[in-house]
Amino acid sequence: MGRLFGTDGVRGIANKELSPELAFQLGKATTYTLKERNSSPKIIVGKDTRISGDMLESALIAGICSMGGEAICVGVLPTPGIAYLTRYYDGDAGVVISASHNPVEFNGIKFFNHLGYKLSDEREERIENIILDNAEKIVLPIGNDIGKKRIINNGGDIYIDFLKKSMDKDFKGLKIAMDCANGAAYQVAPKLFKELGADIEVIYNSPDGTNINLRCGSTYPEELQKMVVEKNCDLGLAFDGDADRLIAVDNKGEIVDGDKILVICGLDLKDSGRLKDNTIVVTVMSNMGLDIALDKNGCRTEKTQVGDRYVLEKMLENGYSLGGEQSGHVIFLDHNTTGDGLLTALQLTNVLVKKKKTLNELAKIMDVYPQVLVNAKVSNEKKYDYLEDEIIQKEIKKVEEHFHGKGRVLIRPSGTEPLVRVMIEGENQEELDEIANNLATIIEERLK
Repeated sequence: MGRLFGTDGVRGIANKELSPELAFQLGKATTYTLKERNSSPKIIVGKDTRISGDMLESALIAGICSMGGEAICVGVLPTPGIAYLTRYYDGDAGVVISASHNPVEFNGIKFFNHLGYKLSDEREERIENIILDNAEKIVLPIGNDIGKKRIINNGGDIYIDFLKKSMDKDFKGLKIAMDCANGAAYQVAPKLFKELGADIEVIYNSPDGTNINLRCGSTYPEELQKMVVEKNCDLGLAFDGDADRLIAVDNKGEIVDGDKILVICGLDLKDSGRLKDNTIVVTVMSNMGLDIALDKNGCRTEKTQVGDRYVLEKMLENGYSLGGEQSGHVIFLDHNTTGDGLLTALQLTNVLVKKKKTLNELAKIMDVYPQVLVNAKVSNEKKYDYLEDEIIQKEIKKVEEHFHGKGRVLIRPSGTEPLVRVMIEGENQEELDEIANNLATIIEERLK
C-alpha cells in the first residue's frame, strides 16, 4: 500500500487523518495529473450519507476547480453508480466520498479513471508524490481558466435506467425486504425494485448523517432476517453504506453471502453460455464449499489475495466475466467495472424468477464449511517471518495432513496491524476452534 492510498482509496477518520486540507490537495493533484488527457478535466463527484461528506466534498471540489477542472456533482449515490456515470458523462475521472461499511466517523476518497476502473498504482503513487514531496511544479490557473462546479440532479435515474437494461425479467409477484444501511442506496434501491414490479418492505432508509451502517446493512443483517420471516418475504437484500456489496437473506431467514451468490449466479451464467471459461475469480478467503459446488457443476475458480481490487485485476487480465468476495463484493464485468450491490441484487433475483425456485432452494447448491479465524498478536517487524520459521511451518504441515484434503489452513499477516490471521476451515467446528487457537499460540510465541 502507498503512503496515502490503501487498497480502496484514501481512508481515515474525517477531520483528523482525512482532513479538508488533504481532500483539497487530492482534488488539486488528481486534476493536475488529468490535464495531460484534457486541459479542462471533467470529474464526476458523488458521496454517501455521512455527516462529513459535505465538508470533504466542498474541499475536494475546491481542489478540482483550483486546477481548472470541472466538478460534476451528482450528490448521494452508490459507488458503482459513480463508476457508471463517469463513463456516461465521458468524464476524465470519477470520485466517491465514502468509507463503505465503516462507522460514521470514518470517510474515504476513492477515484475512478475515465473507464470507471480504480486508478492504477502508478497514478496513485504520482498523486502521493505530488502531495507529500512536491515532486512536480504546479502552476495554478487564473482568470477564465479557473474551474467550475456543475450540479446534476438526475444521476440516480440515469443509473437506475442502466441497471434495468441488465434485466430480462420483471419482479411482479415478489415480496422483497430491503435494508439500505441508511446509506447511499436509500433512494435508488427502493425506486429500482418498485419500477421492476416488486412489492418491497424497506428498513434503514432514513439517513440523518450519523446513522450510516449503525447496526444495520450488510454487516448487521439480523433485523432484515427477522423481517423476511415475519413479513413472509421471498428474499431480503442488505446493502452496505456505499452499496457496492450485497448480503442476501433467503425466504427462511438464512444468510446468503457473497460465496453463495457467486455460485448461484455463476452457474446460471454457465447454463446460458455467458461464463467465460466456466471460471469465477474469488479470493483465498472464499469458503471451501464454493470450490466443491463449482467443481461438481463443471466450473473452476482462480484465486487472488483478499480485496476486490485484486479480483478485478485477475478478471481483466484473463477476460473473466464474474468474480467477487465472501463479503458480498460481486463484479459482473459484462455490466459494470466495479462491485455493485444493486446490480448483484438484480442478477440474483433474476435467477430466482427464471428458475422458479425459492432462494433457500437455490442456496442449497453449496454447503458451507465451518471457518474459524483467530488473530495471533505478534511483533510488527516479525509478522512475515512465519514463512521461514521451521516450527510454525512444521505445525501447519501437520494440520494439513490431519485434514486429508477435507480442510485447509490459511495464514495471512495483517496489512496494517501487528497481527497474523489464522484461518482454519474444515468439517468439525469444535475441532477447528482447538486447532486454530493452538496454531495462533505457537505463532505468538515464535514471533514475539
